[in-house]
Amino acid sequence: MKIKINEKKRFQTLTGFGVSGAWWAQFVGGWTDIDEESGLEKRERIAQLLFDNEQGIGISQYRYNIGAGSADSNAGRYSTDRRRTRGLEKAPGVYDWSNDANAVWFMYAAKKYGVDEITLFVNSPPERLTKNHKAYLDTALKTNLSRKNFDEFAKYCLDITEHFVNEGLPIKYISPVNEPVWVWLENQEGCHYRPCQVYALMKVFAKALDARKGLKGVKLAGAENGDIRWFNKTYSHIMLRNPLIRSKVDGVDIHSYCMPTPKIPILNKPLNDRLAYAKRYRKWMDRHYPDAPVKISEWCHMQGGRDYGMNSALEQAKIMTEDLTVMNAVSWQLWVGLSEVDYCDGIIYYFDENGENAFKLTKRYYAFGNFSKYIKRGSVRIDARIDCENAYAVAFDCSDEIAVIIINFSENAEECSIDFGEKSAVMYVTDEENSLDKHEIDNLGSFSVSAKSVNTVIIKK
Repeated sequence: MKIKINEKKRFQTLTGFGVSGAWWAQFVGGWTDIDEESGLEKRERIAQLLFDNEQGIGISQYRYNIGAGSADSNAGRYSTDRRRTRGLEKAPGVYDWSNDANAVWFMYAAKKYGVDEITLFVNSPPERLTKNHKAYLDTALKTNLSRKNFDEFAKYCLDITEHFVNEGLPIKYISPVNEPVWVWLENQEGCHYRPCQVYALMKVFAKALDARKGLKGVKLAGAENGDIRWFNKTYSHIMLRNPLIRSKVDGVDIHSYCMPTPKIPILNKPLNDRLAYAKRYRKWMDRHYPDAPVKISEWCHMQGGRDYGMNSALEQAKIMTEDLTVMNAVSWQLWVGLSEVDYCDGIIYYFDENGENAFKLTKRYYAFGNFSKYIKRGSVRIDARIDCENAYAVAFDCSDEIAVIIINFSENAEECSIDFGEKSAVMYVTDEENSLDKHEIDNLGSFSVSAKSVNTVIIKK
């Protein structure tokens, strides 16, 4: 495979890579027992593995879930109590900042290890403000938040935001709506909104945010639509067409899922061609809002079963590269950092092992690090062309070096060249045998890329 780099052809400027703390942080944040390998508290070691650039993979963005309080009320039916959340309010306008102490601990740890951007996001308004006083819907396609409560909901979110800003946390965004198109019946917190309701709610939030002098550096994020195929244009219009809302956002946040649809032969290909939808959305954005950045605020490999190996890691790297190169995403975030379920979810699994807290890293963790550890805020994507159908390449100008990420999907090792002449470089390899291991490249004109691998080549200018 041959890779041609054109440093003069420049695209978007990256802001970073991230994860959310839903719902694991409210449990793992209480792990004060000692990790024998590092000598640190287990929660501290996990924070280090996620956010520290030397002892971990340098994730620089973090999303904290403002809970609706379903764990406090115990109202409703959930598939697992681990999907319930604690609230921060003990009475209207009166807050208990210790009630979600474990999850809040991870925000402070994220800042400690270098995170420079935190988003506060909401799945459901607090139960006291919902129509059914639960954190999910009783009736499909009916919103659970009355318009009479929009102002109170905004006050609640901005009170919490202002508190954490005053605590010195790098809160950059508040996202009041999450995946509004879904119906959210039982099992987890969520709230459905029609587009007109999102539009009205965002105007209320924008006006309230504008009045808060202590939140001048905070923006709104949204509308966090839940599938790359449906309604992204509609929700992008909502975020960008109104002058008031536009003054409080710096782009649009979307989720990069492409949910599998029923296998109807005549519809299977068009309904599941994720890349075609991404291309059409980018073309539409270039036509209507060319100056508005696109941010991918959520994705996970929605496949059953735990995969610690390269299959899921390659799928994750593939989606990341497509979003960076096709949609020109300026940031890219995973749905969760840790997971305890039997699913390709998160990049670290946590579990009970003989009555003790335990965790295990996946190849997804290391493959994510191929991006997050080396592509920092301010890096600029540059043109990279690869002549191999079974491989991807994406390149970045990282100030004093060029970083080229090469994904080889083949079952075989491949010979590779990058058109930088006979310069030497270093390559960080994630495959079945390597986990971000460093390899020296003597000559960029001829080197080997291992089978089923994600590789970051660092070339000094």
